[in-house]
Amino acid sequence: MVVGSEVPNLLEAEAGATLVVSQDVDIAVPVGAHALVKERLSALQGLRPSPEEPSVWVPAEPALLEVNFVGMPPPGSDLERTYLVEDGALPLLVFGPLALLRPGPLVRAEGVDVPVPRLAGLVLEKLLTDRTGEKGSRDLLVVLALLMVARETDLEEATESYLTLPDELRHAARANLTILSLIEPHDGMPDPRPQRARVAALLRRFEGGEESA
Repeated sequence: MVVGSEVPNLLEAEAGATLVVSQDVDIAVPVGAHALVKERLSALQGLRPSPEEPSVWVPAEPALLEVNFVGMPPPGSDLERTYLVEDGALPLLVFGPLALLRPGPLVRAEGVDVPVPRLAGLVLEKLLTDRTGEKGSRDLLVVLALLMVARETDLEEATESYLTLPDELRHAARANLTILSLIEPHDGMPDPRPQRARVAALLRRFEGGEESA
C-alpha cells in the first residue's frame, strides 16, 4: 500500500493531490508478501530498477513518479527495529514503526483503486520514524497534511494507539509534535503557521489520554 507523502493527497477530497508536492511514491511491502511482490515487478510499465538501489524504481518517462519499496513488518513487531531483507532483485529496508499501519479503505484516484493505510497509524509512524534534517522536517509536515484531512474518529484512534506505546516512544511522538508546532514553511509542503492549533490539539489529546489512563 502507499505509505509516504502521497497519502494525504489521496485522502484529500476527490484525491486532490494538492497538499504535498512529492517526486516519489513509497510503497510498503509486507515482509511476508516479499516473494509475491517480486514476482509481479515485471508487470510494472514505465519504470525500471535503479542501478544503484534495486528497491528504488525510476521512471522511464517524465510523467511518472519514482517508486520506493520499503519493508513493513507484521503487527506486533518491535517498533524500534530496522533491518534489511537482502535480495538481488528487490532488497527491502524494513522499518519497525511501519508495524503500526493497518489497511484503510481503498481510495479511487483516476480510475484506479489505491490501497492506503488508516490515517491514525500513519500519523504515529511518521512521528516515530527517526529522521533528521530536511527529510525529518518534511516527514513532520506530512503529519500536518494528514491532520488537515483527519476526521474526529481518526484522531481518537491515533490517541488510543499512542497510549499503547512504550514510554520512550510516547515521549518521541510528543517531542516531534512539539517540533512540528515550531517548524517553518517548506516549499511544496503545507504552511504550518495557520495550522498550529491542529498540532497543539493533538498534543493535548495525547497528554490528556495519559493523565486519564
